[in-house]
Amino acid sequence: MARVLLGVSGGIAAYKAPELARLLRKAGHVVDVVPTEAATRLVSPAALAAVTGRAVRSSMWDGLESGTMDHIALAAEADAVVVAPATADLLARAAAGRASDLLSACLLVARAPVLLAPAMNTRMWEHPFTQRNVATLSALPNVRWVGPESGELACGWEGLGRMSEPATIAAAVERLWKRDLAGRRLLVTAGPTHEPLDPVRFLGNRSSGRMGQALAEAAARRGARVTLLRGPTALPAPAAGVELVPFETALELRLELRSRWKKCDALLMTAAVADYRPRSFSTDKLKRGAEDAALALAPNPDLLAELGRLRGSGRTPLLVGFCVETRNLAAAAKAKLAAKRCDWIVANLAREALGLETTKVEVHRAKGRPLGPFAGTKSAVADALLDALAPLLRRPA
Repeated sequence: MARVLLGVSGGIAAYKAPELARLLRKAGHVVDVVPTEAATRLVSPAALAAVTGRAVRSSMWDGLESGTMDHIALAAEADAVVVAPATADLLARAAAGRASDLLSACLLVARAPVLLAPAMNTRMWEHPFTQRNVATLSALPNVRWVGPESGELACGWEGLGRMSEPATIAAAVERLWKRDLAGRRLLVTAGPTHEPLDPVRFLGNRSSGRMGQALAEAAARRGARVTLLRGPTALPAPAAGVELVPFETALELRLELRSRWKKCDALLMTAAVADYRPRSFSTDKLKRGAEDAALALAPNPDLLAELGRLRGSGRTPLLVGFCVETRNLAAAAKAKLAAKRCDWIVANLAREALGLETTKVEVHRAKGRPLGPFAGTKSAVADALLDALAPLLRRPA
């Protein structure tokens, strides 16, 4: 049994809060609900109290007569904090460290895992300010995400921004303490490669490394021993429990993979490895010269295909490749699945992933029908992918 603090902010999806509270209580948790003032206009505190069997707190002034500070006690004693829905305004206040109401104050106090379930109009979710706030919150070690999902929105729009259903959020709460990957060893690659041209220039790509790092951190939380091979990125160090090994070029990554791949149960190859590298490196900075300067390129090895050949007909490690395309996603993923002899290809479109805190992926498998699509923050998608992957890793080797 855990103590769950359920925050409800003022989005229309607040009407789903009583059902979420009921599911959490049915799972055996003690549930305290803190709605914002706006949320109380959409869902009755009396209904929330009836479902939880606990008093509902909505004001910073509650409890002062008895000398208690609810925003301290409620958050400090919680084993998990869930905010559903988490509106654009709530995310902005949380990212700025505001404490202007009881719920935002609780978020500042909480050191337990915080699970955010966003809900808002598609354009609000995609706005650079919201994405910046998501990035700020994602950098906090205790913040997790579930959703948002694509679908019909209350405003009549269709798109990303719909709050995950209560059952999905309740399942995500249980994952906060899940250790279903205990004893497994995962090797994750992330980020771009930089192929040097001269001392100041390189060939690279737009990969941020966020998806790979999210997978590594999620797997570590679930008990796995994780090594993250990460290319040049602006990301902070991964969370505790993840061994970080940096690399720069495709050939450097190749060496790391060759020395480690046989020791892992699964390889998640999210790194965006350059297909080509400059044929030669200039020790001096190249100067402006001829108008039609040519750059000679040499092909880089196909690292995942190499590992697929080395593994042969063996069952371990599980090989999971990632691909980004601009069109014909399913066809490209199926072709790569066969060519690289891997078990999964996780595929997405460049416009739905590169440079964003969110992604939308579909999984093509060597055996079975495709899975997904999975959409939302990269943290939420990472957990969804591991949910699907975990049963394969529990099989005897």
